[in-house]
Amino acid sequence: MNFENSDLYHIYNQGNNKTHIFFTRENYIFFLKKIKKHILPHADVLAWCLMPNHFHLMVYVHSLEVSYDNTQADNLLTEKSEVKNHICNFNDSIGTMLSSYTRSVNIQEDRSGSLFRIHTHSECLTKPDLHTPAFFNTEHGTLINRHLPEKEYPQVCFNYIHNNPVKAGLVKHPEDWEFSSYPDYYAGRKGKIVNKKRTEEFGIV
Repeated sequence: MNFENSDLYHIYNQGNNKTHIFFTRENYIFFLKKIKKHILPHADVLAWCLMPNHFHLMVYVHSLEVSYDNTQADNLLTEKSEVKNHICNFNDSIGTMLSSYTRSVNIQEDRSGSLFRIHTHSECLTKPDLHTPAFFNTEHGTLINRHLPEKEYPQVCFNYIHNNPVKAGLVKHPEDWEFSSYPDYYAGRKGKIVNKKRTEEFGIV
């Protein structure tokens, strides 16, 4: 994945062979803790949604590399061998988040092997013509990217992420799905993952 500072990205992955990645409520909560530990040092999260077999993150990258002292590095990564000069780039942090979560779930479920698909996808939302496909799937159908102004593209992604549970038939209204950032924006929940000030900077509502 290619990231640049000061750009917005849609990051997503799903279970290998479309299998579940979350089996209990505690799994969802544990993954959110992983997001705080591995994503927030590098990026502000504007929107997120965890689904039974996949996840979505909308982030603003502010630090491609983060330096940690010995104690911080040991706490950040499960295995000390994964720390190289105590500097972690964003790609490595995403990989560590997924691999450490996989290890825990594999123990819980008495399984082995990959939990996620090999490739985690990222789409740049602030430079769509350079970094993303010419189309974007939304709850209203497929939209052609070249017709979306730069400022509109992040809003489409923001809405798409929050409407995922409704589209999947898990709930009737987005606020009814606990494991997304929608309740933080529109239902009074005070979550600690999203950066609302950053969202406002991009005119997203």
